[in-house]
Amino acid sequence: MEEIDNKDRDREEIFSRAIRAGKRTYFFDVKATVGDEYYITITESKRRFNNDQGKFFYEKHKLFLYKEDFDKFANGLSDVIEFIRTGKAPERPEFAADPPGDGDSDVVKSPRTIEFEDLSGDSDSN
Repeated sequence: MEEIDNKDRDREEIFSRAIRAGKRTYFFDVKATVGDEYYITITESKRRFNNDQGKFFYEKHKLFLYKEDFDKFANGLSDVIEFIRTGKAPERPEFAADPPGDGDSDVVKSPRTIEFEDLSGDSDSN
């Protein structure tokens, strides 16, 4: 029974905010891992209509953001928002890589070359 409780606790929301924006709703949820490390899930939910079934459904897309990536994520988000608002690119490097030796051997040089198919995790195809 204890194992079931831990699995449920892993998914428990610690704190949550919902942002309604037209046909979309964004959910920012703080959750905890089994080791009590906090992380964020960002969910975009869109209301869609299924013509075949004749009813509405919600299409959801989820992003998991772990605390070791908070600063990089916040900086990147801030940079693109600043660019959209002002039309000027920030002075920060276009794609900041992790420092050498952090255990991440897959360094991407330019975000423009990333395809979603490349993110499937199948490294044998390269």
